[in-house]
Amino acid sequence: MLTKRIIPCLDIKNGRTVKGVNFLELRDAGDPVELAKIYSDSGADELVFLDITATEQKRKTLADLVLRVAAAVNIPFTVGGGISSVEDVDVLLQNGADKVSINSSAVKNPQLINDLVAKFGSQCITVAIDAKEVNGEWIVHLVGGKVPTNLNLFDWAKEVEERGAGEILFTSMNHDGTKSGFANEALAKLSSERSIPIIASGGAGTIQHFCDTFIEGKSDAALAASVFHFKEIEIKDLKMEMRAQDIEVRL
Repeated sequence: MLTKRIIPCLDIKNGRTVKGVNFLELRDAGDPVELAKIYSDSGADELVFLDITATEQKRKTLADLVLRVAAAVNIPFTVGGGISSVEDVDVLLQNGADKVSINSSAVKNPQLINDLVAKFGSQCITVAIDAKEVNGEWIVHLVGGKVPTNLNLFDWAKEVEERGAGEILFTSMNHDGTKSGFANEALAKLSSERSIPIIASGGAGTIQHFCDTFIEGKSDAALAASVFHFKEIEIKDLKMEMRAQDIEVRL
């Protein structure tokens, strides 16, 4: 059985790590390079670095910051935000990222997934999906959750896998920053329908929430931000409890 992964997420705005609730009300959470090193040293399995304003402001992800973060860590590292071309990905991978995450650009141009996979391999390509449950249906949203689409989460996830993406990062906008637990029902459905890894995002508040998403949500990995940034949960304690509940994890 594959080990489950714990992934701190560094949301970046203007070179600083920030965290909000339901994608809004952002507050400062520290220097991304310092945080990245702390997480790498404390047992995180991977890191995700998202420039959350890159798409909205039509900027490219700050490649020099990627270079600095990558130099500070010794674990796999995913970069996202404003990526819309093969050239963008090439720069980020050359600067030290192990994987890239695309979101809005994949919805607007699904062929981009195919092009990136053909050039760099599926193992490098994560497709992030931000979705909100509206009247019982999970609707995909773009531009940091600001723009609804007519896409259904599960239909889009199917197309993403068919186009060759290596994994899906699903963030529930309903749960984001609420610390009320992950969207395990939707995650379990995603995991049962798709064969590529599913990363759970949005809602982590307690150690048990992580255990629940692995057991009930069938998630392959769990991503969180504020509970790690503000030291509400220590990764070592989390992993010890996961092991106690018979969840395979790298200690």
